[in-house]
Amino acid sequence: MKVATETKVETLGDYAYEAIQKHFKKTLKWEKAVKKDEDPEALHQMRVGMRRLRTAISRFGIALNLSKPANDKNIGKIARRLGNLRDLDVLKETLETTYQPNLPQKEQKTLQKAFDALSKQRESALEKTLETLKDESYKSLKQTLEDWLEKPSYQPLASLPIKQVLPDLLLPEVSTFLLHPGLLVGTHVVESEVKIRTDWKADKVEEQLTTKGETIHSLRKQAKRVRYQMELFTELYSEAYAAYITEVKSIQDILGNIQDSMVMGEWLVEVFKSELNDELPTLAKLVAENRFHWWQQWQPLQEKYLTAENRHNFHMTILQPV
Repeated sequence: MKVATETKVETLGDYAYEAIQKHFKKTLKWEKAVKKDEDPEALHQMRVGMRRLRTAISRFGIALNLSKPANDKNIGKIARRLGNLRDLDVLKETLETTYQPNLPQKEQKTLQKAFDALSKQRESALEKTLETLKDESYKSLKQTLEDWLEKPSYQPLASLPIKQVLPDLLLPEVSTFLLHPGLLVGTHVVESEVKIRTDWKADKVEEQLTTKGETIHSLRKQAKRVRYQMELFTELYSEAYAAYITEVKSIQDILGNIQDSMVMGEWLVEVFKSELNDELPTLAKLVAENRFHWWQQWQPLQEKYLTAENRHNFHMTILQPV
């Protein structure tokens, strides 16, 4: 006679523990390599680990008892220090691989001034990063999480079955994304229906990116939050859910490319103390062409996420864990 075995009910607390443990381990895994500064990939991976750790702690916070060193604000400060150094590495890589080979010889020589400035700024950013990894706030964060993982402490909500609370965890972030004003940049309303501006030339797109750049960047950050949170629960949903994650990642990547190019342009203007077109006209042309290309990639996704049907399906997918 077989004895019936009960299936373990996975709780909100179980998922919180697993996520915090996973991303904390990833963060620690790359710490030594970052301190040695031998491979930019180590910094990237540690930064990603820190960001995902922050997402896990902030989203599961309602179910946890964690002391102050491990709160969202403190993790954010540490992640931003890592981010400053990583942003300089990305800027250098982009200039070296995407743009420099396509410039005339004269502009390649001119660009050397930018690389010299980058090198100096990176030295300063690296110093601050290494200081961050030695200071008390980072040490306290590590100790707090090590202690908590050894002996976790929860709020009453942690005992609820994960599938029961999943929609309530996910839908507020998704709704913030779907209601973000960045989705409306480059649109107009015709008889209560939102229409995408498909007739804009490159100069009009540049104008919008200049005036609405912060709004678009904010939408990109919200897409990242949605993606990180949704990825915590991929195995609990169908393929339709995974498809939404893929699309949100595409939105994040495309808008991220636009934002990075805007930041690069502003940085180069600061370095040369003049308009980019004056010092590096070919580079300025290539940057504008790329932005227009990314804008065209963005518009089909923008149009899809403004339709009532897709918004409804997105919500329904989240309401139905498998």
